[in-house]
Amino acid sequence: MSFKLKYQITSRYLPSPSARRSGIPMSPGVRFIVAHDTGNPESTAAANVRYYSNSANEISASAHLFVDDKEIIECIPALTGAPEKAWHVLYNVPTDNQMFGHNANDAAIGIEYCYGANINADEAYRKYLWLIAYACHQFNLDPAKSVVGHFMLDPRRKTDPVTGLAHSRRTYEQLLRDVVAEYKECTGDSLPLTQQPWDETAQSGEVTVTTRLNIRKGAPSTRAEVYQIVSTGTQLAYVSVIDNGEPVNGNPVWYKDENGNYYWSGGVNKVQL
Repeated sequence: MSFKLKYQITSRYLPSPSARRSGIPMSPGVRFIVAHDTGNPESTAAANVRYYSNSANEISASAHLFVDDKEIIECIPALTGAPEKAWHVLYNVPTDNQMFGHNANDAAIGIEYCYGANINADEAYRKYLWLIAYACHQFNLDPAKSVVGHFMLDPRRKTDPVTGLAHSRRTYEQLLRDVVAEYKECTGDSLPLTQQPWDETAQSGEVTVTTRLNIRKGAPSTRAEVYQIVSTGTQLAYVSVIDNGEPVNGNPVWYKDENGNYYWSGGVNKVQL
């Protein structure tokens, strides 16, 4: 089964052997994916990999891949070379063994999400989804069962990727759903996002924007391209209501404007006429 190659993965390996990259082959092989965020707002994929490389012999913590809005960089082989171990989850936490039967450092790819005001969250998120889905495909993993957040494995110390996702009002639960949808789309198991059968009802009215709001092209979904960003207090008109758009914070209702663009109802208040 083929997989749609939307993005390029750049290999920029850390020195080996070093504290961050031992060069030890992953054993027993890749069994699951751990979703991380950097915990360092505004830092880019390139900046993180550069820091890891410069401190390769001083610190052991590591990850396989970093993703931002501009690029995907692999610094420890996983998808661009024979998978090696990375030290991205503490060995003495038991949840990874309980869930997957293996320590994450021995059997999981660690993927880091970069976020912050200087990073386009939508584009970074699209790359993040695709990369996780692609890793599942490459290692014959079920995307609905083989992806776990770092915070699930080490809840006393970690909040990633929940913290990073929250910067664009996304949730961990949404990430898991979107990874599955991305996997299906890239393998041809489902319709592309723009061809989904949305439940649309003709209805006109006006709303007032209550928070910085993205207006999107092609689909009522945070995965769709941003057409325009509007500020609080802006008045918008709509010509129809979509009841089964992508749920954001549990709310699936979106509005469609006369130009065929969409915005989420949770970011607006209806104007009473």
